Amino acid sequence: MTISQIESAESLFRLGLYSGLMSNLFFLVLPLVLYVLLKPVNKNMAGLMVLFAVISIPVTLIALSHLFDVLALLNGSGTVMNTELLETRVMMSLQSYTSGTFVATLFWGLWLFPFGFLVYKSGFLPKFFGIFLMAGCFGYLIDFTGLALFPEWYGSTGISGFIHFPSAIGEIGICFWLLIMGVKE
Repeated sequence: MTISQIESAESLFRLGLYSGLMSNLFFLVLPLVLYVLLKPVNKNMAGLMVLFAVISIPVTLIALSHLFDVLALLNGSGTVMNTELLETRVMMSLQSYTSGTFVATLFWGLWLFPFGFLVYKSGFLPKFFGIFLMAGCFGYLIDFTGLALFPEWYGSTGISGFIHFPSAIGEIGICFWLLIMGVKE
């Protein structure tokens, strides 16, 4: 069933894969720009922020490479295999993508603490965004730990559905603030 859904919307699958690659390239620029902006607040924390953000990028790109494996399997790639083996390999590639993305979430969370700290201490950005960003870090870490240690984490707890709200408020809020309000001189 999964294979037929991917094959019926292959262009959408490819667009999603391309979007993932491009967003990671753009994400590489973001922490570097934020470093320049926030380095005067605390150079060490700004460096830590960049380190955690940049580590997430190759992890995510490796995870995305498994989606290229799916396309190669579905388009033949010179090998002949029975349907059951094809389904198994496609599902393994999709699971490898999910697992790689799961590892990346650790770093997506970790970079938020120094970012939030810098926003909070800056004096030229709203402190409440810093609080939400730091809380978002702990939300990611709690969710990562829950999933790593308890396979039933998503099904058994109501917390996993709400734990990323602080990070969403902090990340989206600070983006809009910087785009609309900018920073004080």
